[in-house]
Amino acid sequence: MHRKKDGTPMTSEAAEIMEKLKDKKAKYEATASIDSFVNFEDIDNRIINEVLGPERYGRVRFQGSGVNTTQYFGSTSHQYMPSRSKSQAEVQKLKDQIVQIQVSTDEQISQLRAKAAAREAEAAEREAEQNRKYNELQLQLQSMMTMFQQFQNPPS
Repeated sequence: MHRKKDGTPMTSEAAEIMEKLKDKKAKYEATASIDSFVNFEDIDNRIINEVLGPERYGRVRFQGSGVNTTQYFGSTSHQYMPSRSKSQAEVQKLKDQIVQIQVSTDEQISQLRAKAAAREAEAAEREAEQNRKYNELQLQLQSMMTMFQQFQNPPS
């Protein structure tokens, strides 16, 4: 906004707008001191849009009616990514990271399940071997008992 040499606004309408802008900025700053999720990116433009409304097509605010966006910003202004696109890119990046973590977690779970199955198979194999040895020892014991009984009771 234009001001006189003494710093006062040129018109009462300009003074009113400047006061609204200051109030909105103070509200944003107060909210930011309480809420850490307030996004300060492009905050001045958001405040201006709230007070004055959106820019008119093809014009640059505060530059007069004869200046359009290409004249003011140049033809390369499209190279700057708007904050919404940045946010969307960040969200997509986080989604990709979540997918990678899920894939990694699924792989780890599969590996752990395979290890558990291998350990269960080894345990079953050991148990079968122990049962076989037990049965073998039982047979040997029975055989020895039979031999012992034969020596105590010789045939007549």
